[in-house]
Amino acid sequence: MTASYFILATDLLLAWNPICLGLVEGVIGKIQLHSDLPWWLILIRQKALVGKLPGDHEVCKVTKIAVLSLSEMEPQDLELELCKKHHFGINKPEKIIPSPDDSKFLLKTFTHIKSNVSAPNKKKVKESKEKEKLERRLLEELLKMFMDSESFYYSLTYDLTNSVQRQSAAEKDPRPLWQKVDDRFFWNKYMIQDLTEIGTPDVDFWIIPIIQGFVQIEELVVNYSESSDDEKSSPETPPQESTCVDDIHPRFLVALISRRSRHRAGMRYKRRGVDKNGNVANYVETEQLIHVHNHTLSFIQTRGSVPVFWSQVGYRYNPRPRLDKSEKETVAYFCAHFEEQLKIYKKQVIINLVDQAGREKIIGDAYLKQVLLFNNSHLTYVSFDFHEHCRGMKFENVQTLTDAIYDIILDMKWCWVDQAGVICKQEGIFRVNCMDCLDRTNVVQAAIARVVMEQQLKKLGVMPPEQPLPVKCNRIYQIMWANNGDSISRQYAGTAALKGDFTRTGERKLAGVMKDGVNSANRYYLNRFKDAYRQAVIDLMQGIPVTEDLYSIFNKEKEHEALHKENQRSHQELISQLLQSYMKLLLPDDEKFHGGWALIDCDPSLIDATHRDVDVLLLLSNSAYYVAYYDDEVDKVNQYQRLSLEDLEKIEIGPEPTLFGKPKFSCMRLHYRHKETSGYFHTLRAVMRNPEEDGKDTLQCIAEMLQITKQAMGLDVPIIEKKLESLGALRRVSHKT
Repeated sequence: MTASYFILATDLLLAWNPICLGLVEGVIGKIQLHSDLPWWLILIRQKALVGKLPGDHEVCKVTKIAVLSLSEMEPQDLELELCKKHHFGINKPEKIIPSPDDSKFLLKTFTHIKSNVSAPNKKKVKESKEKEKLERRLLEELLKMFMDSESFYYSLTYDLTNSVQRQSAAEKDPRPLWQKVDDRFFWNKYMIQDLTEIGTPDVDFWIIPIIQGFVQIEELVVNYSESSDDEKSSPETPPQESTCVDDIHPRFLVALISRRSRHRAGMRYKRRGVDKNGNVANYVETEQLIHVHNHTLSFIQTRGSVPVFWSQVGYRYNPRPRLDKSEKETVAYFCAHFEEQLKIYKKQVIINLVDQAGREKIIGDAYLKQVLLFNNSHLTYVSFDFHEHCRGMKFENVQTLTDAIYDIILDMKWCWVDQAGVICKQEGIFRVNCMDCLDRTNVVQAAIARVVMEQQLKKLGVMPPEQPLPVKCNRIYQIMWANNGDSISRQYAGTAALKGDFTRTGERKLAGVMKDGVNSANRYYLNRFKDAYRQAVIDLMQGIPVTEDLYSIFNKEKEHEALHKENQRSHQELISQLLQSYMKLLLPDDEKFHGGWALIDCDPSLIDATHRDVDVLLLLSNSAYYVAYYDDEVDKVNQYQRLSLEDLEKIEIGPEPTLFGKPKFSCMRLHYRHKETSGYFHTLRAVMRNPEEDGKDTLQCIAEMLQITKQAMGLDVPIIEKKLESLGALRRVSHKT
């Protein structure tokens, strides 16, 4: 496909001398990033073949895009591959300056907006520079969406927006592919509408429906004698000669296709719950497709935010959820959501994984009340407190759920088609949700899909009736679902899925737990500023007006970054040196260092609560935590305590205990046993460098790290948010260093 330079897409038909810029794989559409900025044309510059679906249909992933300004009157260098027709015998000129990475290079060429004003005033120059900077930032986010997340897919011959069952129902529809797509998942519908509104068959070739989501296609071999890759790499396993398995062991193709809805699309803390059209945030339809010989079997599930009006306001770490509308006000929109779902899928089995106690309870209770008010016989509600059942990282306990709903899974059936047509249809779907519809949801959907796949393979005679999936097949299957979870998580939360190591391996490992802590912290950081730009780009892609003041956000981000770098550099260097020194000094060789923080002991009986210097180092290992008291006058730790994680009874977080006045800071109280006697505790708070913060976010991160480290030992510790009591003198046992 040749890209020609033009101002408007329709002008190409009238252009008498278009200039060929090179080859592209297709057109995504056009976008205007701000009302003050020009329109851009988005082209698929490079693709990667994901695999082939039944019928030899190629599925491709967008890996690189080119963005063409529709306001520039001169040809632009987009680094496209030159076509042989218009550039015959011409080689691409070598660059004098080494080329930087794609995004930086593209951004450099995008901002040459020329002005014919001979003597602009300072105000206009400043405004022009601000627009240019904002344009750079939004273009950077657009490029990252397409080129870093690797979450956009297309096929020229297969309808990725529709399941096998829906495609079978429309098999005789003669219209072109783009006119048969499921509107919910046609992500570039708004951006390509200049072409779709022309209404002539000549443009069909240019209209490529793009989905956001995930696609992976693998061919598996049912071989019970084959070792897993891990076993093969073991030195105890002797090398084996490879043999052809085509005629000995059956093969089957498995594909995972996740389609993310373009309605109420966006980032986690920007889009929650339901909207006034009945659409919910993070709505994803996932289809697991099995193909053996001429038989194709499909099973779909959906995930989506709890369909009530709720939010988590602010930039705090894991902010507390709240309901934004009353039960009565919500009813109509809850009904609108499920009426559409039942119209599409006939029956729904809700699997609600939110905690039935604690901060998530308010959302779970509101959900159940709405289900009862809806009172529809085609809607089944199942509640499974994931964290309660899988306490201590025992995620294999999800089988408790799949065992309980086993008959429902079988009754739901699946879509089964062959060359003659439809053999059977899936009757209803599972709609799975947790708070974010990410980590817990992916683990449960993978477990349900596995039950279905094993039943399908047994029906087809590919698997023996009493045998589980072979080790290597199971390993690849788990990786596919883990990749699916990571991809959806990056699209909604900006980071990989938590609990991904269990989905990949079937085991929850400490390394995965510690990675979860990092990902949780990353999600919090991303939410502060980056989500605003990403949300703006997503809204603009869908033709939704941007409500946030992007100029204000841009300026705040720059101010924050400058202040943060200036204030934190020397402080972080000092803290890092202290933690490294005392980690080596205090931790024995058989303990592994998991984290360290500089805090302040804010127990009123011991120290002035307004004291701002760092006086406590909290060190965490795999089996204990250390509270080391640092004397800045002599520049060393003068005493410390080693406390076993087994003796940590509970963690409380709340406003600092004060006798007079309003609390200024949040504190964390670690309650522990000493010599089998309860009643001992430490009260600590974070070191605050920003007067607008109270330190609660930092304390929540630390508390979760303590909790998941103790869970790795097969134990647990509750984290309780409450107003801390003003207790007497702290009882503790000090160990002199």
